[in-house]
Amino acid sequence: MFFLVFFIGLLLVLFAIGLPVAISIGFTSLSVMVVQSGIRDIPYGLTAINMMYGVNNFPILAVPFFVLAANIMNAGGVTNRIFGFANCLVGHVRGGLGHVNVLASMIFAGMSGTAVADAAGLGTLEIRAMRDAGYDLGFSTGITGASSVIGPIIPPSVAMIIYGWLADVSVGGLFIAAIVPGVMMGLFMMVMVYIYAVKRKTPQRPRANLREILTSSRDAILSLFTPIIIVGGIWSGVFTPTESGAVASLYAIILVSVIYRDVSPRKLLEVFYTTIEFTAIILFIISCAMLYAWLMVRLRIPFVLAEGLVGISSNPLIVLFIITGFLLIVGCFMSVLESVIVFTPILTPMVTQLGIDPLFFGVFMVITLSIGVLTPPFGNVIYVLVRITGLPFEQVVKSILPFILPIFAVIVLIIFFPSLTTYIPGVWMR
Repeated sequence: MFFLVFFIGLLLVLFAIGLPVAISIGFTSLSVMVVQSGIRDIPYGLTAINMMYGVNNFPILAVPFFVLAANIMNAGGVTNRIFGFANCLVGHVRGGLGHVNVLASMIFAGMSGTAVADAAGLGTLEIRAMRDAGYDLGFSTGITGASSVIGPIIPPSVAMIIYGWLADVSVGGLFIAAIVPGVMMGLFMMVMVYIYAVKRKTPQRPRANLREILTSSRDAILSLFTPIIIVGGIWSGVFTPTESGAVASLYAIILVSVIYRDVSPRKLLEVFYTTIEFTAIILFIISCAMLYAWLMVRLRIPFVLAEGLVGISSNPLIVLFIITGFLLIVGCFMSVLESVIVFTPILTPMVTQLGIDPLFFGVFMVITLSIGVLTPPFGNVIYVLVRITGLPFEQVVKSILPFILPIFAVIVLIIFFPSLTTYIPGVWMR
């Protein structure tokens, strides 16, 4: 029990005083080894091997590839084409640009893999278009923030790649499992947009004619091939998730540099630099987290936590609701990727002992943590929207909060009906 309190408590204290995540994880691991064995008997060889093992792995290669593809798409004119295509399809429905906002995020989620990429890439375009059409800025900000959460859910998802590696779960299976909850989130948000639009009598554009639809489809069709390549390639077994990331990156480079010619060689180099910088940070965190996970298993901490939860209740539903509350609090203070890296080694062995499918748990965990990008004090998407809209931080938070309800609804539904996540992967992996 001492090591449980020390191991988790010290980490939380270091987070609270503002130390970087990787440093906090590494210092906690080192401190535990010193307390356990003394500074002279620290197993330096095993420490180095575990840290190296954390990043020397083929599935992790998918992370920089998908981040690169998203950054290239954001640098090019892909977001404009996607928005125009979505506008032609659903812009005429009551609350039109709100629906366009959600549909565009669902499409872009198949390319970006993160909420911040969605908010930064599509957010400026969506909010400007809604403002010009006469929509309330608070409503525009709220739906833009909420729809960005679909980014890390609909494949590809950087968070699920990392979860799959840490939990030893099929990344392809996680991608397929996330499709239904991701689509449900989009549909629930559209229902909320429609109800809001009817009450507020928001602007409505005429239905696009066939010529407009064909023109927007022609402009966007090459961009729309990106999610088809990723999901279709994995589903058909043509390539692995890692290979699909490489193919998507190559396709994105050809698309924006050769076909659309929106990105110059110099801009492309800047995109590569940004991707390398982000990847280095993530890999350093992962290497420290693998040491942290090894020590936890060695000290039997996940099993102690599992016994503690069973002492409260052995009902998986009650356990999942307890974990939901915990993850919502965690999400307020840590990013999705950091939270997945830190808590997957703690929670996954624990819930597996209780008979909860780790494939389902991965989707559930990422969706629940993703709410954190919309909640203070450290919600990344909030700060992106503050920069885009010029609204005060408090006003952005107030605008977003009602649109979190559809995400909560999906979390509750998959807790009661886990087959929403596991049925399709079960059929696919037969």
